[in-house]
Amino acid sequence: MHPIHKVVGFEKVAPFILEVFFDDGTKQVIDFKPIASGELYGPLAQHFDEVHLDEEAHTLVWPNGADFDPAILHDWPEKGPELARLAAGWVVRAGT
Repeated sequence: MHPIHKVVGFEKVAPFILEVFFDDGTKQVIDFKPIASGELYGPLAQHFDEVHLDEEAHTLVWPNGADFDPAILHDWPEKGPELARLAAGWVVRAGT
């Protein structure tokens, strides 16, 4: 069984960069720019500052429905590079 993590707060520290705070007292500084691609995460480039904390899901969400599993955010140093690699192949489909 893997631990369940909850985002309890965040602070913008630079464009596309948030410091994210977790219920276990840890924090991560996350640069979201490398994953701002594709249909779901591409709009983050224009709407990044509209992020908010979903108190029910305990994670970061954007108005277009983009969000991240809190475990991914918690383990960003390990998970982030793989997500960025995947994002490099994401494209926005014409007409959608």
